[in-house]
Amino acid sequence: MKVKTKCITIVMPLLFLCVSCAEVKKEESTEVAIEKVKLMTLDPGHFHAALVQKAMYPQVDSTIFVFAPKGAEVDDFLTKIKQYNSRVENSTAWEVKTYLGDDYLNKMTSEKPGNVMVVAGKNSKKIDYVLAAVKAGLNVYADKPLVINPEGFEKLKEAFIIAEENGVMIYDIMTERFESTTMMQKQFSLLPNVFGELIDGTPEEPAISKESVHHFFKYVSGKPLIRPSWFFDVNEEGEGIVDVTTHLVDLVQWEAFPNQIIDSSQVEMVSARRWPTVLSLEEFQNVTGSDTYPEYLEKDIAEDGLNVYCNGEMTYKINGKFAKVSVIWNYKAPEGTGDTHYSVMRGSKSNLIIKQGEEENYKPVLYVESKLGADFEKSLNLAIENEIAEQFLGTTVEKVEDGKWKIVIPEKFKIGHESHFGQVTENYLKYLASGELPTWEVPNMITKYYTTIAAYKKAKEN
Repeated sequence: MKVKTKCITIVMPLLFLCVSCAEVKKEESTEVAIEKVKLMTLDPGHFHAALVQKAMYPQVDSTIFVFAPKGAEVDDFLTKIKQYNSRVENSTAWEVKTYLGDDYLNKMTSEKPGNVMVVAGKNSKKIDYVLAAVKAGLNVYADKPLVINPEGFEKLKEAFIIAEENGVMIYDIMTERFESTTMMQKQFSLLPNVFGELIDGTPEEPAISKESVHHFFKYVSGKPLIRPSWFFDVNEEGEGIVDVTTHLVDLVQWEAFPNQIIDSSQVEMVSARRWPTVLSLEEFQNVTGSDTYPEYLEKDIAEDGLNVYCNGEMTYKINGKFAKVSVIWNYKAPEGTGDTHYSVMRGSKSNLIIKQGEEENYKPVLYVESKLGADFEKSLNLAIENEIAEQFLGTTVEKVEDGKWKIVIPEKFKIGHESHFGQVTENYLKYLASGELPTWEVPNMITKYYTTIAAYKKAKEN
């Protein structure tokens, strides 16, 4: 998809400049400044909005525009930007111009002081923001998920059509593609001598499985995260099966079928289920700072506490392979731990497994389990020395037991979740500069959300 957008500052020589039709062309050099990317943050209700600005980028203007209703959420966003600007190391220099009012969306789309809308907040409103932006000829850079229900998915398909017509880009922030063990897992899966081919799998033992465990109480940028009360309303945030699973479904497509267009007709939902995490009033208070449950959460309050349907699991076939995705939310992680990730890709020659438990000190570690004989270790070492070293220089392999090895990735590649937002943003800026996304990105985004919505509908049937 070609995108007509002015993205970066470019200085280029013009060998011939015609000053007027009457003048003779003469050779000279001049500078033509093309407008930088200018970010407009709309209604920031999630801390991910601020993480986009935790770093600065040469292609991006230092002035950012904020359009939002008045309230604690935009105040929190502005506070984080001030913290980034004032920190001792790697401080930023953002100049913030803020408009606060109920007509914030119309104000942004009518005035358009920037060319890229950044949005991370209430998921219920996100697709309407996206539609309004592309209709106004603005590029979209959005936190996941773009949609949380079937009605939203229909709007998303419409938004992609309008974006194509208006020459603008819709892109969701897939940070997990930049996590080092996930990148390594994908790279190994592309090596026939080590991985072989992805097996078809079964519903009981899928070809590829991913599980993500998250926690309501956590620290962000070194401070306890205060979540808005609406975060616990599935009508606003979405159920877990359409929220965090977006990352996992994306990784299934990205790892198992790299650079391939996957159509929604290639997805068959086999089973899906949902269940709640129960929060006491005290736990709710600790996370939100609110004294009581707001009225809109009364529908979810039972004798045992607030029932939040944030957990979900789906098993499906994609391009002939069985896949399983699950997400679990707990109140708080044990001391010294945090959000965790488990993933396995089953190949004809080996399994590639990411674990993040106590044995790994709650840090993600990639293991390779062989299905072959003694010659496998030689193939594994050759892969480390050659293909793996090209992207992850200094990586080594450590034998754990017969037929199982741990991949030791240098610490410099383990930059953490918050820093992945900068990596995704830099990648997005490259797409803006080139004027197009990879051919598979848009159709696969549509298929990704088709999958999560299909799981949502299946789970609601039970």
